[in-house]
Amino acid sequence: MASFNCFALAFLMALSFASIDVGVATRHLLQQPQTQSLPSFPNLPTPSRPSFPWPGALPPLPATLPIGLPPLPSIPSVSTIPTAIPPIPFSSPPLPSFPNLPNPGVLPPLPTTFPRGLAPLPSIPLVPTIPTAVPSIPFFSPPPSPSTR
Repeated sequence: MASFNCFALAFLMALSFASIDVGVATRHLLQQPQTQSLPSFPNLPTPSRPSFPWPGALPPLPATLPIGLPPLPSIPSVSTIPTAIPPIPFSSPPLPSFPNLPNPGVLPPLPTTFPRGLAPLPSIPLVPTIPTAVPSIPFFSPPPSPSTR
């Protein structure tokens, strides 16, 4: 449903942006001076319409209109529909009996005092330290530079 709402919103936005261009073009045409004259069209001959033969005179209307309506047809009698629903024969298997569960007896009483301290946490093994200094790598010394005089 949300995708339909997004599609409808995008469609309405596209229509509104399209109508902006039409409005700008209309304003531009209305603001132009009216020096241009419309082209004249030559007078074209009007085509002749064929005359259709009229049929004979219409039959005259009756002088007297019927006053009453014809009698309605009688509705055929319908046999009576039984209103009582006969009982549906339904037999279900007997439910199984649950065995008697043993009585657990009396529950032990809850302690009235709670331990004050927490159990000691297990010791965490030590992680070896990672050296942070970069060892120095011995480099060969560069050759001596030639002396310039």
